[in-house]
Amino acid sequence: MISPQDAFSPSYARARVRFLEGAAAAGMAITSHNHPLPGRDGETLAMDVALDGSPDAERLLIVSSACHGVEGYCGSGVQVFAAHDADWREHARLAGVAVLYIHALNPHGFSWVRRVTNENVDLNRNFQDFSQPLPQNPAYAELHRLLLPTQWPPTPENEAAIQAWIAQHGLPRFQAAVTQGQHAFADGLFFGGTAATWSNQTLRAVLRRHGRQARRLGWIDLHTGLGPSGLGERIFACADDAAALQRARAWWGGGGKTPVTSIYDGSSTSALLTGLMWCSAYEECPQAEYTGIAMEYGTVPVTEVIDALRGDHWQHLHPEAPAELRAAIKARTLAAFYVDTDEWKAQIVAQARQALFQAVDGLSSAGR
Repeated sequence: MISPQDAFSPSYARARVRFLEGAAAAGMAITSHNHPLPGRDGETLAMDVALDGSPDAERLLIVSSACHGVEGYCGSGVQVFAAHDADWREHARLAGVAVLYIHALNPHGFSWVRRVTNENVDLNRNFQDFSQPLPQNPAYAELHRLLLPTQWPPTPENEAAIQAWIAQHGLPRFQAAVTQGQHAFADGLFFGGTAATWSNQTLRAVLRRHGRQARRLGWIDLHTGLGPSGLGERIFACADDAAALQRARAWWGGGGKTPVTSIYDGSSTSALLTGLMWCSAYEECPQAEYTGIAMEYGTVPVTEVIDALRGDHWQHLHPEAPAELRAAIKARTLAAFYVDTDEWKAQIVAQARQALFQAVDGLSSAGR
C-alpha cells in the first residue's frame, strides 16, 4: 500500500514509470502500444495495458485514464494506487473479476498537458461512423471566432461578446454549444475529427484482444473538469437504455448515497455529447453485457475550464507567443484539470476505491 499522495505524478513520464513499476510488482501482464510521436521531453509515449487476473475471465472490469490527456494526472494516480492496493486486488480476485488497466488512452495530450490528441481531436467525441454524415453543431459555429480570438489574453470586447451570448442563451446552452462536439473546425475546441485517431484505433485493438471472452464487461473511465472540486460524479456511460441504467445505478448508486447521473435525462453536469468512447465497447465486444460510468472529478468552475481550454488552443495556434505567456497558459490548463493538493488527491482515491469495489460486486452479482 502507498499513500494517495504518492500515487500521483508531476509529469507523464514519471506517471508512466510509476504505473509500469506498480503493475510489474503486482505480477500483471503488461502490453505497451507505442505512439508514433515523442513526448514533450522527448520521452516515448504509449498506451500501456496491464491485466490483473485471468485472460479467460468472463467478468472483466476496465479502468482507463487520460482519455483527455491532461486529465491523466488524476486518472493515473488512481490506477497507480489500485496497483498497490492489496485488499482491492484480493477482492477482485476472489470475485473472479479480471481488471484491465488502460493507462494513458491519449498519451500525447497527457505528456504535452493538452486535453486533445496530437490530431487536435477530443478523443471522447471521435467515436463516430465516419462513413456517415457527421453531427452538426451550429451553435458552436456562432462562437468559434469568439472562443479563439486573434490575441491572448482576450480583449474586453471579446469577453463582453461572449458574456452577451451567455446572457441571451444561458450558461447551460453555452456549455453544451462548446462541449458537445463539433466536426467543422479542425483548429477549434472539442473537435471530434473526420477520421479515427491513433488512440481510437489502438483502443479498439485492445478491446478486441482483451474483451472478447467477457460475458459481463464493466468500465470506469476516469475524468476531471466538471462539478464541485473533489467530488466524483458517476456519469452513466452506456447507450440510452433503461436496463443498462438500472444496472449502473444498482452497481454504483450506493442506495442513493453515490448517485449515478445521466446525460440523457439532464441529471449530469455534462451536456449531451456525441461520438463517445464507450461506443467502442458495443462494437468491439458485442457478446458482452456492458455497464460503464465516467468518474468525473470536479476541479474549478466550468467557465474557468473553458477559458483555460481557449488559452490552450490559442497557444497551439500561436507557437510564436512569448515563452512566459505560453508557460502561464500551460499552468492554467493543468490547474483546470488537476488540483495539486493532498486533500484533493485523498478525495479522488477514496471515491475511486469505492467505485472499484462497487463495480466488482456488480459484475459478480447473480442477476443480469
